Amino acid sequence: MSDWKEYKKHVRETSPEIGKDIDEIEEVSAIVGAMIKQRHDLDLSQRELAELCGIPHSSVARIEAARTTPNLSTLLKIFRQLGLRLSVEPVAKP
Repeated sequence: MSDWKEYKKHVRETSPEIGKDIDEIEEVSAIVGAMIKQRHDLDLSQRELAELCGIPHSSVARIEAARTTPNLSTLLKIFRQLGLRLSVEPVAKP
């Protein structure tokens, strides 16, 4: 396999459950990546963001290090302070 897309296709064909896990990880990674980028763009430290959100600094650090997946209310608190909006849109069936 020469690239990531081919590998994911192979995994989905051989193990659909693991393929779903990969998709979920990529989706969470995109959300957290946007959060980190915006925090950097606003020149905020993790500690400053945590204080603005009223959450522990360790929570922001764990989310950004992918050691935990944030619950929706925490994610919305963070996004509000970063000036981001979480949206939901339909996905075309493959």
